Amino acid sequence: MARVFKILSIDGGGIKGLYSSTILEHFEEEYGCSVSDYFDMICGTSTGGILALALSLKIPASEISNLYIEKGGRIFPNQNKIVGLFKQLVWRGKYSDIELKKALEETFGSTKIEESNNLLCIPSYSLTDARPYIFKYDHKEGNLSRDNKALYVDVALATSAAPTYFPLAEIEYYNNKQFVDGGIWGNNPSLVGFIEALTYFVGEDEDKEFDEVKMLSISSLTNTAGRKPGLTRFRSFRHWKNDLFESMMTGQAKFNEYFMSKVDEINSIPVSHVRVPSEYLSPEQQSIVHLDKATKKSLDLLKGKGNDMGIIWRKKQEIAEFFKDVKLYKTN
Repeated sequence: MARVFKILSIDGGGIKGLYSSTILEHFEEEYGCSVSDYFDMICGTSTGGILALALSLKIPASEISNLYIEKGGRIFPNQNKIVGLFKQLVWRGKYSDIELKKALEETFGSTKIEESNNLLCIPSYSLTDARPYIFKYDHKEGNLSRDNKALYVDVALATSAAPTYFPLAEIEYYNNKQFVDGGIWGNNPSLVGFIEALTYFVGEDEDKEFDEVKMLSISSLTNTAGRKPGLTRFRSFRHWKNDLFESMMTGQAKFNEYFMSKVDEINSIPVSHVRVPSEYLSPEQQSIVHLDKATKKSLDLLKGKGNDMGIIWRKKQEIAEFFKDVKLYKTN
């Protein structure tokens, strides 16, 4: 009987993580379980990284949703548009990370990566080393001895330090190296998880204990309606504003989605990839859904869209397949 390596992948998207956590709430409710018990590896970028870290400690998705609802307005305080743009252009960034760090400390305390119940892949980018960095659970297959003593709080800050929104994340454990949001290169971390699986866990080699990959990928709530033609072609940061970072993240996520949809055709190892997509947003709804928009209207819309998608997907057979058997890989 084939041994299946199961991966959960969660996109980044700031406060729009509430959409993703709400979908995961439905899965935990439908199958009466903790998501952690059914996935060998959990991958997440930015807000998806915070979600992944929480799930790996068996924190219920409903608690993570409440964190977004209760703390989102403090993490992303409502600002005058001109003031916010000025901060992003010439000041110290749009927001402080004080409230974000406080919320993370309340959630994770002094927990370290070695306490994770799942393998982890949490993308960030090391400005100090000028390269992508993936925080991992130090698994024996890679003979790793690198990240297990790192604090969950520090890793969460590193993967979610969105340029011009939050300060750089500086981690003492890594000799004060500085990190920024993994969304600049891996907003949809499904490919990161897939490569990690093939490198260390899945394949025909005798030292790999798994035979095939099953991946469940959860999208953030993204721009599905597009923009009207005739926009100003000559665009400074003043014109782009939030669209600059969000367009980059959405484009990267869609490319990874396309790659994963084709990989079974070009790979000898059986791969099943299920993607829970973004819900449709009308042009009017787009105006109140941004990665840093945490007003009551925005939160209500995110929660509502997550519920709509969760109700549909919780009953699908392809989702049930992920929750038939508990995960096989044991971390601790």
